[in-house]
Amino acid sequence: MSKIPLAGVIGCPVAHSRSPVLHGTWLRQYGLKGHYVPLHVEKDDLPQVLRALPQMGFVGVNVTIPHKEAALALADIVSPMARAIGAANTLTFEEGQIRADNTDGYGFLQNLREGAQDWQPTNGPALVLGAGGAARAVIVALADAGVPQIWLSNRTRTRAETLQAEISAPITLIDWADWTQAAQDAALIINTTSLGMAGQPALDLADGLFNSGSVVTDLVYTPLETEFLRQAQKSGCVTVDGLGMLLHQAAPGFERWFGHKPEVTEALRAAVLGK
Repeated sequence: MSKIPLAGVIGCPVAHSRSPVLHGTWLRQYGLKGHYVPLHVEKDDLPQVLRALPQMGFVGVNVTIPHKEAALALADIVSPMARAIGAANTLTFEEGQIRADNTDGYGFLQNLREGAQDWQPTNGPALVLGAGGAARAVIVALADAGVPQIWLSNRTRTRAETLQAEISAPITLIDWADWTQAAQDAALIINTTSLGMAGQPALDLADGLFNSGSVVTDLVYTPLETEFLRQAQKSGCVTVDGLGMLLHQAAPGFERWFGHKPEVTEALRAAVLGK
């Protein structure tokens, strides 16, 4: 009798993750055997846990903060995308080996193309706010898609300089004090910071910040409509919320673990939002 496949999300903390609801919805929708659970794992325990999970019937896991870089280092096989980004968010256990991938960039692009169907990589420069792990995934994806110029602005310039040095992409650094000026000439503007998230300070937004021809997206999805997106919409921009990135980045892992290619639908969005 074959084992029921298990998967989950590893983080510290992890109780806030919407991934169990997301994968659980797909499992029920497609009538598949399997379970997806949250796994709170401390930093020091990660190597031992990853080696033990396959013996317990786990076929793979998602990895979230603060384990993405460590998971990459512990993997036996690393995808080109995970290597380029320098972090893993999707692990698959096969034949005693840990395979690491990063689907964040894929999720970002799928969400962007779904929400802004007229956007093309050749439309012009992309302005990326933030220089954390999400920004790395976004920048690699944009460069791979053929965006000619990527402007990067971060509150701490040294962190942006490190990202620029470590990633092969057409990156130009913009001082944090000057990003609002750069936004006037950007075809695409992406907030990858936590600014504007529930419980966090808001981005400092000036009147007339956005050019009506720009596409504006925020990786924050709590709240779904941030002040950043609200102002962009008022200026006539096409706006894309951050929830779709979460949904689309989950699909490749689900297909690998449970053997079914899932769809991202409005019903799925509603389920993940608890509606």
